Amino acid sequence: MQKIKEMIYEQLSTNSSLTPVVDKVFHGKRLTREDGLMLYKEAELPLLGLLAEVVRRRINGLQATFNRNFHFEPTNICMKNCSFCSYKRRFNEEGAWEEGIDELRQTIAKYRDKKVTEVHITGGVHPDRGVPYYVEMVRAIKQEMPELHVKAFSAVEIEAMCEISGLDYKTALRDLRDAGLGSIPGGGAEIFDEEIRQKISPDKATSDQWLEIHHTAHELGMMTNATMLYGLIENYEHRIDHMDRLRRLQDKTGGFNTFIPLKFRRYNNAFAHVEESTTTEDLRNYAVSRIFLDNIPHLKAYWPMIGKEVAQLSLSYGVDDLDGTIDDSTKIYSMAGAVQNPNATTEELISLVKEAGKEPAERDTLYHILERF
Repeated sequence: MQKIKEMIYEQLSTNSSLTPVVDKVFHGKRLTREDGLMLYKEAELPLLGLLAEVVRRRINGLQATFNRNFHFEPTNICMKNCSFCSYKRRFNEEGAWEEGIDELRQTIAKYRDKKVTEVHITGGVHPDRGVPYYVEMVRAIKQEMPELHVKAFSAVEIEAMCEISGLDYKTALRDLRDAGLGSIPGGGAEIFDEEIRQKISPDKATSDQWLEIHHTAHELGMMTNATMLYGLIENYEHRIDHMDRLRRLQDKTGGFNTFIPLKFRRYNNAFAHVEESTTTEDLRNYAVSRIFLDNIPHLKAYWPMIGKEVAQLSLSYGVDDLDGTIDDSTKIYSMAGAVQNPNATTEELISLVKEAGKEPAERDTLYHILERF
């Protein structure tokens, strides 16, 4: 750590205005929103990487984790109208699919003899499926594989199923939890800024609703994840505002496991004219996220979205988790131009981590370590 400190202060000679922020990082003090903006706007990428490494080591040491997981996407039929989405289809539209509980049981059965620990379920906001349907879906999973952790249903899906069923968030989440729901993924957060949200997802759950649903889940004893869509039409102020809202909720509940920056992918949607963020910007965003979010323990690089090479690079910019094996079971990002047929073996993930100079470990969904390599 002393060597990293020396390297950091050598770089500060060209930008002394960052010294107070760097001092805060070294002393474990919380950054203000203004500090976060200064890092985004003024810090060079090498400096950000070193600062993120300081925070990463303080929280997670050199450990970098992954899990053995697969996705089930019940449908891409969706009643929402997000202009950045490449996934949505309407009833009877080419490329639309609906898979029910029977199909889910068949999918789960394929994994009975495999060493998976998690099923991740998310998809379109189907207009005809309410809370009882999804309660039955969770029950079916636990009947087929009782030991499987069910991480399912974004806050956007939960808000919609509650509206369909006429239930409040607490009742719905309690029913889902009692059926076997273990945790909630972080999707649907997008960018919390209300003006941006109105432009990109005007009829989706609001920022306040997203935060309330996660707050309620935390109160019921469920851990959740958090995301941020970046590289679309937001600016650095919007990103810091988004992370600050997450940080404040985490102060209250401690219920977020991990933060996952999600890179906008532009193919097959209304924002195809927007240039995607560069790898340099991706790494900058990971680093600032790690430095600013001092109370969310993990930072994940979702490799199916950014590719394995960039995910490996991100391990030097604050990231300590690579998600999982996936087993070519998700289409959400591949339909927008990301990694096609996403699949990774445990050997691949272990190798990626070791080559980056980190210490690989397999985890479960709640970040309990199952095996170190």
